[in-house]
Amino acid sequence: MRAGRFTAGGWLALSLGVLVVAALVAIAAAVVAAHRLGDARARLVDRVDPAQTAALVVQSALINQETGVRGFLLGRREAFLDPYRTGERQANAGLRDLDRRAAVAGAGALRRDIAAVRTAIAAWRDGYALPAIGRARASGGDVSEEDVSAGKVRFDALRAALRRLQANLAVAREDARQDLTSAATALNRALIFAAIVLLGAVVAVAVVARNVIALPIGRLADQVRTVAGGALRRPVEPGGPRDVAALGGDVEAMRMRIVEELEAVQRAQEAIEAQAAELSRSNAELEQFAYVASHDLQEPLRKVTSFCQMLERRYAGQLDERADQYIAFAVDGAKRMQILINDLLAFSRVGRMGREPELVDADDIVAAAQANLAASIEETGAEIAVAGDLPVVLVERSLLVLVFQNLIGNGIKFHGEQPPRVHVAAERDDGFWRFTVADNGIGIDPQYSERIFVIFQRLHTKDAYTGTGIGLAMCRKVIEHHGGRIWLEPSENGSGSTFRFTLPVPDPTPEEVSP
Repeated sequence: MRAGRFTAGGWLALSLGVLVVAALVAIAAAVVAAHRLGDARARLVDRVDPAQTAALVVQSALINQETGVRGFLLGRREAFLDPYRTGERQANAGLRDLDRRAAVAGAGALRRDIAAVRTAIAAWRDGYALPAIGRARASGGDVSEEDVSAGKVRFDALRAALRRLQANLAVAREDARQDLTSAATALNRALIFAAIVLLGAVVAVAVVARNVIALPIGRLADQVRTVAGGALRRPVEPGGPRDVAALGGDVEAMRMRIVEELEAVQRAQEAIEAQAAELSRSNAELEQFAYVASHDLQEPLRKVTSFCQMLERRYAGQLDERADQYIAFAVDGAKRMQILINDLLAFSRVGRMGREPELVDADDIVAAAQANLAASIEETGAEIAVAGDLPVVLVERSLLVLVFQNLIGNGIKFHGEQPPRVHVAAERDDGFWRFTVADNGIGIDPQYSERIFVIFQRLHTKDAYTGTGIGLAMCRKVIEHHGGRIWLEPSENGSGSTFRFTLPVPDPTPEEVSP
């Protein structure tokens, strides 16, 4: 038996079909046997036994008639004829009952026996009883010996006809009883056969369900559990019904894809580890470069700056105008180079050489940034407005000061004709605090909303506005280092700039969560 010939549902349907057919065969056999038993019982109980009873009634009624006639002939009293009249009615009723039984049974022998009894009754009644009663009433004398002998002969013939009827009914009853016994035996055998067929069908269905459906599914489940337990290299062997085998094939295909993806992940992990090692080496070289830049490069740069300044002071006015201009260019370039190196070093240190984050009040951070920008604020007449109380955040204090200092400083630096106005606010946004720093300056074209956060990217010349182009790149790096993001909000009226950035809301301290 090939399990893969059908699906599990097909095998189940086939098994149920076999069980149904077996049940129908068993039921049909039992119904036929029960019908036969019912027929045999009806023949015995509803026809033969009532016919025997009716024959006995006819026999008793005829005896009563004969007794009544004999008593009347001996005593000459009309009252002695009552048994005759009663017996006559009873005999007629019994004969009618026998006629009905014979008609239902369809038995020709029973009808012939009843006809013979009727003939014998008529012969005795018409040939002896009624003439004798009539002569006795007319003459009032005794009945002759010849009449009595003739009546006896006729009544004996009637008895013989009744005995034949009863004998034939007894034979019919025995046949009906044997048929009833045989039908009962056949019914028992049919029931036993039905039970055996049903039991065999159930066993066959159970065997098919176990061997063809349950065992393959169980094996597949064991293999899947083994693979799910971590043995991804162990293949899944499909088998059993067509759909179960197809499911096993799908699981095996999925296992192979998982193995391939794991191998790809392992290769990627190895590549990442190699890149991490390379990145670690690069970071070490970067730190070494930062050390060199902060010490070895800045020392000669300071020397160049100092000597250029000395040249500018000592020989100012002694050389021609072009020489003074060249010296001023050199001094300015050295100063800007020093500022650029310091900013670049600060940018490279973000996230690498910082302190542990701490809970700080953003109001204090903004106040520190304002203090660092005090000269610019006083020079431009800038106004810094803080809306309400700013929240407490978990950050590196110096880095967040740098963010507010850059954003507020840009608002002061890139101002228009009106005195600078910088507005600082914060609001809760799910699990983050969203800070806003808005100014009334010259604004930024939305098409540059991403470019401004790229290092060394400037929208203006250094002659128009001072700076190195690192400030906003530094802000993005600091904010992303703390798990937030920063962006430029489009201006509503085309003037001013609005920067927003988010910082995670710190987890509550035990004192805050205690009741």
